Amino acid sequence: MNPQLIMDGLIAGAMIGLGAIGITLTYSILRFANFAHGEMISWGAYLALATSGLLGSLSGALFKPVGPFSFGWSLPLAILAAVALTAALALLVDVLLFGPLRRRRSAIIIMVMASFGASLALRSLLEFLFTSKPVYFSKALQIALPLGGGLRATPDQLLSLAVAALLVIAVHILLTRTAVGRSMRAVSENQQLAGVAGIDVRKVIRTVWVLGAGLACIAGVMAGLLVQIRPYMGFDLLLPLFAAAILGGIGSVPGAMLAGLIVGLAEALGVQLIGAEWRAAVAFMILVFVLLLRPQGLFGRAE
Repeated sequence: MNPQLIMDGLIAGAMIGLGAIGITLTYSILRFANFAHGEMISWGAYLALATSGLLGSLSGALFKPVGPFSFGWSLPLAILAAVALTAALALLVDVLLFGPLRRRRSAIIIMVMASFGASLALRSLLEFLFTSKPVYFSKALQIALPLGGGLRATPDQLLSLAVAALLVIAVHILLTRTAVGRSMRAVSENQQLAGVAGIDVRKVIRTVWVLGAGLACIAGVMAGLLVQIRPYMGFDLLLPLFAAAILGGIGSVPGAMLAGLIVGLAEALGVQLIGAEWRAAVAFMILVFVLLLRPQGLFGRAE
């Protein structure tokens, strides 16, 4: 077995885990599977790319690589703007689509189908605006650094792993040590009772959309930085995202990240053993086995 697949799996798993956090939070608060979440990954990557290009056109010095990395200061600055824009897009979709359906107390299947329709519309709009041609944040070549034990990774990859770890810790602290997090947990347990207790449920819902979209944006930037940017990049990650969210346990942020790493490692192993064309099948099999053997996931609670 090639030890490098461990590093490849961890890198892919970090992206999956960040995206899965948004899936698990949305489901735990709003009680429906949001198929449009994958498009937030794609939109986040493209918005960061467009903003980075705009900043670079204003000052070419922002394009010069920072230290050992393949990107300049234009990308970190663009990420801040892209996170805000992606969160605004998620809130807009909620105002125009999911909010009215919630007020009408629509059935869960209606919400799911609406999210599927939103996914198609957002993906088509993205393809119309940017075309389907793959693009890149940077085409600079990086030399993988030896890490020992046959493992190698580029500076960009190591940075992505570190950022993912810091974000998971930050979100976990937010949910467990702050008033906002306590409100989110209360709404997750019982939305009606939380409203009666004085919690602003609408504010909690907006917070969930902003948090999930922001993390999806960063996952998209990571995917674009390490692989490439395509309109279908979020759609291709959708099955692994749901597999990780369910495996980790709905509502568990550390569980989503751990499960994302497991799914990433399983996909990397599957690619080496049976071929890249079976990558999606690996995530699907994990999803099926979890639903059959432990529906509550690794850190979830049986209901």
